[in-house]
Amino acid sequence: MEANICSYPPLGRVTQLKDKTFQFAALLEVEIDHAEDPWEVAVWHSSAEGDWRETLLASFPAGNSPASLQFTRPETSLLYFRAPFLVPSSMNFTLKFRNGPEQPWRWAQEASGLMDGVVLINPEDTLYRTDENLSDFIHGLNPELSVKEAASQTPNTRLWTVEANVGPAEEDRSAYADVELGTPWGGALRYFALVRHGSPWLGPRHGSGLFNLDKDGVMCSFLGPQGRHLVLLGVSGPNNVITLLRSSGSGSVKLHIRNDEEAQSSGLVLAAVGDNFESAIAAVMYHARTVVFATSDTEDDFTRELRNLSNDIKPEWYENWYDGLGYCTWNALGQRLTDERIINAVEALAKDNINISSLIIDDNWQDIDYEGQDQYNYGWKGFEAEPNAFPHGLKDTVSRIRSKHPSIQHVAVWHALLGYWGGISSTGHLAKTYETVQVDRDDSNLRGPMTVIAKEDVAKFYDDFYRFLSDSGIDGVKTDVQYMVDTWVSAKSRRELINTYLDSWMISALRHFSIKVVSCMSQAPQLLFHQQLPRNRPPMLVRNSDDFYPDIPESHPWHLFANAHNALLTQHLNILPDWDMFQTDHEFAGFHAAARCLSGGPIYITDVPGKHNIELINQMTGPTPRGKTVVFRPSVLGKSVDPYTSYDEPAILKIGSYHGRAATGTPMLGVFNTSRSSLRELIALSDFPGVLSSIAYVVRAHRSGFVTPVIERNSPTANLTVSLDVRGYDIFTAFPITQYDSETNGKIFVANMGLIEKMTGAAAITAYQSELLHNGRVFLDTRLKALGVLGIYISSLPTMSIERDFMVTILGQPIPPHTVTVNAMDDHVLNIDVETAWKELGLESGWSNEVEVKLYFDVEHP
Repeated sequence: MEANICSYPPLGRVTQLKDKTFQFAALLEVEIDHAEDPWEVAVWHSSAEGDWRETLLASFPAGNSPASLQFTRPETSLLYFRAPFLVPSSMNFTLKFRNGPEQPWRWAQEASGLMDGVVLINPEDTLYRTDENLSDFIHGLNPELSVKEAASQTPNTRLWTVEANVGPAEEDRSAYADVELGTPWGGALRYFALVRHGSPWLGPRHGSGLFNLDKDGVMCSFLGPQGRHLVLLGVSGPNNVITLLRSSGSGSVKLHIRNDEEAQSSGLVLAAVGDNFESAIAAVMYHARTVVFATSDTEDDFTRELRNLSNDIKPEWYENWYDGLGYCTWNALGQRLTDERIINAVEALAKDNINISSLIIDDNWQDIDYEGQDQYNYGWKGFEAEPNAFPHGLKDTVSRIRSKHPSIQHVAVWHALLGYWGGISSTGHLAKTYETVQVDRDDSNLRGPMTVIAKEDVAKFYDDFYRFLSDSGIDGVKTDVQYMVDTWVSAKSRRELINTYLDSWMISALRHFSIKVVSCMSQAPQLLFHQQLPRNRPPMLVRNSDDFYPDIPESHPWHLFANAHNALLTQHLNILPDWDMFQTDHEFAGFHAAARCLSGGPIYITDVPGKHNIELINQMTGPTPRGKTVVFRPSVLGKSVDPYTSYDEPAILKIGSYHGRAATGTPMLGVFNTSRSSLRELIALSDFPGVLSSIAYVVRAHRSGFVTPVIERNSPTANLTVSLDVRGYDIFTAFPITQYDSETNGKIFVANMGLIEKMTGAAAITAYQSELLHNGRVFLDTRLKALGVLGIYISSLPTMSIERDFMVTILGQPIPPHTVTVNAMDDHVLNIDVETAWKELGLESGWSNEVEVKLYFDVEHP
């Protein structure tokens, strides 16, 4: 007899709660033939006195249980149990169950493999204390370090700077220092780190107990036994010093410092303590920005030109760059591009009515010498495209694309920061035009010299190149392989050239392309702090993780997991994280599409010509009244809602996002099964970002279209039952409720759901207001950025008549009656087919690129 159990708070994880009293809920999945057995579920848990005891949970009928927004399996039945708990400070627990009082107990660990869960009670007013020192949080804190408290810019956090000496670079060799820091909390319950997963990329690492990293860390967070979070951030860049975090064999933290200057210096680590991870990481990131700004020259030529160029850029320019659907040639067209292959791909997209607004011509269009054993040694010869593949030049190719496909507003090309992977060809035209130098590289997969443009010509080189591109019709670039500057061995080359390249590239990108760029392979430490953290420039797109690899099945779950956790740090940079391209005709296509929609970043595809999932593309995008295809980016970046759950644990990856203003906006939660077996969980409404206890919500599942009853954060039924097969995913959106009181129908609850056929359709709403008019009618005014089906939740809809009780207009015109219907999956949802109505009415956008929908209905309906 098979049975599976899950709970909230969950097994295998640490759950932090503010209230000492809470409802413990358990869900038991049993075979349908045994659903009527007298099942019992008990919590075996520790008490404040240290002993363990048993609490039996009460069975609850399905009508008073957590909502399920998915199609159920007919061969199984779901049974719900719960009981109130009072936990003064902390509790360890596991579960056991049996199908009758005479049957033996089965333990949850035997059934599911899940270890004990932990509940920590940490009310906010008990956590912020000013009488504690950093040594209270880091046991054995090295007394030789310089530790100073600093003012935190985040409420209810404490912040310190920690400095360790490092000697000067000598004889063109960087100086290094490895310095003991101490052991956070004397041993943490859980830790989460972002490490240099590869030289160009960050990646997450997790653990419990002994702190152990396999790579150098940029940020590490430690959850203490009382529920507080200690975040450490190694600051890199200022004064040409890099500071990273390592683990010792005993579980302590060590600082690994590199100094490229010819003077003694110090490495800097920022340490913050807070009652939640988000506050603590915000504290160190805000202060890091202050440190970087304080160590920069605010009136040098670079800063002045940066300020002048930034002032000329309008936000809509770069929003237009990433709000449309993009297409990239990389995985689609493969190696050795030609003009005809690119043009044929664009033609294929148009033939299938896929309306892209930006095109990225990726690697392999350049004139390369192909000398050496691999791409890391190939050098770039000249600005013009490869003459055999583009016989009429780059300008001719771009001109043909733009003339035949005017909807493609932006065409960008790929290039490496240093020209190509191996830099500049020593025998090509560029080497004859600009001064060059040779620098040595040392990395895990490459060693040896490369030729690069010398310091005195870097600015001219970028300016000339981007002028050539602009003259050829190019208006954006994807600048890749940026980490290569961090592989340089010479201390002199590093301190003289790294910032020169980064700054010159930034100025030229602003001057010629108004920051329409994608910065790629640029998560090396000094690039994060020097290029991406400062706010004295417009934000740019930056790749957020390693690549999308279509032919490596195991890479796809990791890709989502890494992006969701990297975003916990990159959300604080002055960038828009780019989760990379993907293919819509792929076994993981929906998996990737849902994550991209939640990310808040751009969406661009790399489909092989003619191989597209049109239905999936339509779930991500929509047409504007002017005919452009746009994506629906939430206003808050998507990220993992549980920093401390590791990739190897049997747990659902939850990516949280939010759209709109605080309190009145719309929380979103994506759920993804990144494991190798099916998973079932109870997910609390409180896991949704931005959910407030003072507001009621209805939650809708994208894939099924099912909607919960009205629920509140602290209600006993404010949990969702979620089941995902391998590669399964869904997006749940919590819509805030507005209540109207009527004399004849009592309380009526209303929520605006946005475009309900889109994955993140709530982000289609640009403005919304509602009010009860003096004549007893409710008036809803919605502005949308695209056409589609607008969904309105109305609790009394099942008793109403569309013909009698409703009036809907678009741009002041009543819409055809057949475009207003009751939703097939939930009869509380009114469907307004704005796209069909727009077409049938023959409407035009005029000066606005939005569509305004007005809905009136009578709350005193019969």
